[in-house]
Amino acid sequence: MINRRFLSATIGYKRKMINRRFLSATIGYIVVTFIVAVLWHLVLFKGTYDQLGYISRKEPSFLLGFLSMIFQGAVLAWLFPIFSKGETTLGKGVRFALVMGIYFWSCHVLAAAAKHDISPLPTFLTIETAFLLLQFILAGLILGVVYRSDSSLSEPVFAHE
Repeated sequence: MINRRFLSATIGYKRKMINRRFLSATIGYIVVTFIVAVLWHLVLFKGTYDQLGYISRKEPSFLLGFLSMIFQGAVLAWLFPIFSKGETTLGKGVRFALVMGIYFWSCHVLAAAAKHDISPLPTFLTIETAFLLLQFILAGLILGVVYRSDSSLSEPVFAHE
C-alpha cells in the first residue's frame, strides 16, 4: 500500500519542479530575447532598419516589446512540456522552438511586410528571418536545458531523438 504522505509529497515536489522549470524557461527566454533583440535591431543593424523604414517610432516602446516577450516566453514554456511527451533533450527543444519560430515568422514577418511600406522587401525578409532563426534556436536551447529530463543527462545532446 502506498503511503499517502509520501504520495502527497511526491506530487507536491513535481508541481514545484514544473513551476520552477516554467518560470526558468520563461525568464531565460525573456532575458536572451531582450538582449539579442536590442543588439540586433538597435545596434548591429540599426542603419539597415532605418533605411527599411521598419521601425517608425523615434523611440521604440521597450515596455510593449518586453510585454510581448513575457507572453512569448510563457507560451513556449507552457507548450514545450506538453509536446515533448516525456524525455526532453536539447535537440527536442531546438526542433520545437524552430517549429514555433516558423509560426511566429509567418505572423510577424509576413504580416509586417504586408501591412507596412518596407523597401527593399528582400532585405527585410532576409534580416528578420535571420534574427528569428537566431532567436528561436536560442529559445530551443533554453527549453532543452531547463526541461531536460534526468535520464537524458548521460546521453549526447542530439543523440537518438
